[in-house]
Amino acid sequence: MTMRGLELQNLQITINGAPLVTVNTTVAPGQVVTIMGPSGVGKSTILAAITGSLAPAFRFSGQVILNGTDVTRLPPPARRIGILFQEELLFPHLSVGANLAFGLQRGAKDRRAVIDAALNDIGLPGVADRDPATLSGGQKARVALMRMLLSDPQALLLDEAFSKLDTDLRAQMRDLVFTHARARDLPVLMVTHDHEDAAAAGGPVITL
Repeated sequence: MTMRGLELQNLQITINGAPLVTVNTTVAPGQVVTIMGPSGVGKSTILAAITGSLAPAFRFSGQVILNGTDVTRLPPPARRIGILFQEELLFPHLSVGANLAFGLQRGAKDRRAVIDAALNDIGLPGVADRDPATLSGGQKARVALMRMLLSDPQALLLDEAFSKLDTDLRAQMRDLVFTHARARDLPVLMVTHDHEDAAAAGGPVITL
């Protein structure tokens, strides 16, 4: 039977030849594993290795296995791993709906209906034609989440994704992200400095 989830098998990262970090872990479908540690220890670099976007100064060995498939050497789009950052990274020259359409698979039918349903799903009905600049920080974060989910990822990475939000919005976004991830049985690997994020995730914590 194929092992489902995200596996990091002896993932070792070096910078300019010097060892930086090593991690071995398995994230089951619907589970959130948290990585914590001081700045500069290599938390975000681990996520970059998983997505295939390491900066040139870094090298890594080991394997990234997703749902039984070795994706270690695949180009980033082929890995089907979604990631959310501190910044929403919405395209400023596109409407909210066009931003969501960017995440849709090519050939998707009834694109406008899918986009409208997605906006309803995150509590933002009727904003498809609006400029992203007119949205609040929390609204932008929801749109970024849904754009990523519409790309049909098989795993989700969170790189300090809630750190810019105020306390109330942070709790709301955590609940929204974790609920959607668990509903889709996505393995989630979260990097954070916030112990409340880790407590809300309810899964294992790796301290670097």
